[in-house]
Amino acid sequence: MLAATKKRDIMLGLLDKKSTREYIPAAFFIHFEKSCRLGLAAVQKHLEYFRFTGMDFVKIQYERTFPPIAEIKKPEDWGKMPFYQLDFYEPQLEVVKGLIKEIKKDALVVVTLYSPFMCAGHTVTSHLLTAHLQKNPEAVKKGLEIITDSLMLFVKECIRLGVDGFYASTQGGEAGRFQDSLIFKNYIKPYDLDLMKEMNRSCLFNILHVCDYHEPYDDFSPFLEYPGHLVNCNPQLSTGRLAWKEIEQMFKRPCMGGMDRKGIIVSGGKEEIEKAVNEELQEVPFPFVLGADCTLPADIPWSNIRTAIAAAHAFQRS
Repeated sequence: MLAATKKRDIMLGLLDKKSTREYIPAAFFIHFEKSCRLGLAAVQKHLEYFRFTGMDFVKIQYERTFPPIAEIKKPEDWGKMPFYQLDFYEPQLEVVKGLIKEIKKDALVVVTLYSPFMCAGHTVTSHLLTAHLQKNPEAVKKGLEIITDSLMLFVKECIRLGVDGFYASTQGGEAGRFQDSLIFKNYIKPYDLDLMKEMNRSCLFNILHVCDYHEPYDDFSPFLEYPGHLVNCNPQLSTGRLAWKEIEQMFKRPCMGGMDRKGIIVSGGKEEIEKAVNEELQEVPFPFVLGADCTLPADIPWSNIRTAIAAAHAFQRS
């Protein structure tokens, strides 16, 4: 297994066109059991997972989700959205501090961030948020502004603590989510960009994650101007599957992905996983980071993840 101290250089080399490719880096993400999601236990579990799987950077799972608020029942209620101060994020920031201290010298440390739209969905459910935006987006806007300002506190504190970047997850532009595309353009995208521009201004390695957890996308055009040094997405659209070369050309940056989060990496044996990785990497443009299209199931055997990562590291294009 490659020494961790070199992993940092390998990842940063993806952004340098003059850098030579030593191997295909890889990383996959899971949510750990509830007892290991915050505090020292989370720090130790992230390190254990990083070292066991051999992945090439540390991605801190975000587990301080916004609590449900039953009082927000109609669009006009979004003015009641509380403003969470920095102390709300302290359990998550403890994980950030601990992992920066323990591993930053050896590997990039990237923090997951859910978008304001996603955090609003945690507050009232994604279904109700969508209905509110369709009915009265101007009223919902008040809540999204409050959420964005709160998340900005978290982002700036992570930057102050020394993170290398963010894994910025966005939703809201899925196929069929809104009949009127202006809702995404005017009431979701601006708040995404407020946070992502701050990340890009201050950090050297950010990943844009176009999340299809709920529904697929018709196309990626609404996201092409989003910042981020890498893009992680599912190439399978509702209109058909894109080649990774097409995605790279669209976003004008390297890509991360290649493995179906519900596919062979979950259910396959060692040889099946190795075969799937090799077949996928034969078709990708370089530079490229092997990963999944989203978070893997929590009960996946870690050995499956280690197999996929080792296969990426050993890959040689035929």
